[in-house]
Amino acid sequence: MPDSTPRSPTSLDVLAEEWLDTMLELTPELHVHLGRPGRESDYTDRSPDGVGAAADAARSMLTRVRAAEAGDAVDDVTKSELIRTLELELEQVEAGFWQRDLNVIASPAQDLRDVFDLMSTGSEDDWSHVAQRMRNIPAAMAGYLDSLRIGIASGNMPAVRQVREVSAQARKQIGSTSFFHALATSADAPENLKSDLEAGARAASAAYADLVSFLDTELAPHAPEADGVGREHYALASRHFVGAEIDLDETYEWGLEELARMVSEQESIAAQIMPGAGVAEAIALLDADPAHKLHGTDALQAWMQETSDRAVADLGRTHFDIPEPMRRLECMIAPTQEGGIYYTPPSEDFTRAGRMWWSVPEGITEFDTWRELTTVYHEGVPGHHLQCGLAVHNSAEPNAWRRMSWNSGHGEGWALYAERLMSELGYLDDPADRLGMLDGQRMRAARVVVDIGVHLGKRKPDGSGTWTGDDAFGFMAQHVNMNDSFVRFEVNRYLGWPGQAPSYKVGQRIWEQLREDFVAANGPDLKEFHRRALSVGSVGLGTLRRALLASD
Repeated sequence: MPDSTPRSPTSLDVLAEEWLDTMLELTPELHVHLGRPGRESDYTDRSPDGVGAAADAARSMLTRVRAAEAGDAVDDVTKSELIRTLELELEQVEAGFWQRDLNVIASPAQDLRDVFDLMSTGSEDDWSHVAQRMRNIPAAMAGYLDSLRIGIASGNMPAVRQVREVSAQARKQIGSTSFFHALATSADAPENLKSDLEAGARAASAAYADLVSFLDTELAPHAPEADGVGREHYALASRHFVGAEIDLDETYEWGLEELARMVSEQESIAAQIMPGAGVAEAIALLDADPAHKLHGTDALQAWMQETSDRAVADLGRTHFDIPEPMRRLECMIAPTQEGGIYYTPPSEDFTRAGRMWWSVPEGITEFDTWRELTTVYHEGVPGHHLQCGLAVHNSAEPNAWRRMSWNSGHGEGWALYAERLMSELGYLDDPADRLGMLDGQRMRAARVVVDIGVHLGKRKPDGSGTWTGDDAFGFMAQHVNMNDSFVRFEVNRYLGWPGQAPSYKVGQRIWEQLREDFVAANGPDLKEFHRRALSVGSVGLGTLRRALLASD
């Protein structure tokens, strides 16, 4: 696929590839995510024994990596990232993160189902794998629940708010209205597999019924009311998501300042849209304008695809080198209705394209393009698809472990940086579209304040006391111009996934600082900055800084 000369593997490359093989063995779902054959129906062992085996493997590899010699700059990055990620994994295991791994967006409760979105269904063997994976959910779920029971016994549990919300999500996967039932009965599968698929769907639904029962009767009665996880837990989670240690107290104050700046910039744009109007009035005007309205998910999907295709074509001629296999990006309506928008990378051979997914909440049938244009740039090009697609395509230098690695601060920070870049490049010159970009940026600044505020028990901006989870809903509603269901989902996400949401805006901050430092040392060639920065791959932002500025 790539046309450059492959790099001769070093001893550190061999270790990294070996670690990827270990990850594929311990986390079989990676086969699906990477598009690699094998283990198509298997799940990660999330039981206490499985967690222990994964920790033992990480501990052994960490010892070997620390002893390995780096031969060049590529090795320096590989060694730094392997040590950083392995150490963090072990710290999180020792801190008991696995005993309380339950939230509304990114925990095993969702992962067991979500992997089906990426499974192939083009052949009889593919459908057989789908049926078997559904049949394997009960065992996977049982191991996961055993780990959560350890958390109950040790007093290390998620907040009861997450327990109740995930229980409500899980109920949707039970019975004739579940995803599994729909997959089995509407599948374009060979007739001889229909009964296997239906049996698998019943098994999967039964496993989710077990989850609901456990959450309601075993976990909820013991789960704490407080949403905040405390400074020690939060600091470790933040290091994981940002890929660098940040001053949490300074970042909270910066978040307040950044939020005020976003509000001021929005007010200025609102006056351009409607002289004398405030932000709310300008938004009301735009929401009533049929020129900015899409009706139905078919129209949304078509608009997403058209917008994405245009961005790929334009930027591929001017500001970025976009290899041909990456120029295919599929915009999809997700089979779930949870409210998220997300991206999944292409398979290693690009037979499965990168995909932008929109999980449209139930009952939502109208969409405003002025709000969502910047989201297409965030998830597609020059956002996640450019970043992740280049990592997959660039097989000549970084090893396979480096190409599949992901760091939220790096990745989501880049995507927010990409939104601002599109504004710089003139793609958001329409005041309505610029207001939409600022709306998203304002939300990301507000959640820095909320996330750190709640989990660290900081003093609220109005001085009325310390943050609680309940405070977050009203605060976010003031700063996010979206429907109540979206705000509710977003806030529940922050409360249950500490440290992740701020990594977007914090990551953007660090990307902008890196660009400033790079330009000061090398001149104002942004194309070269982007080329060099993205060629490093998705690494922790501390590692990226050292790699990018080491020779400057």
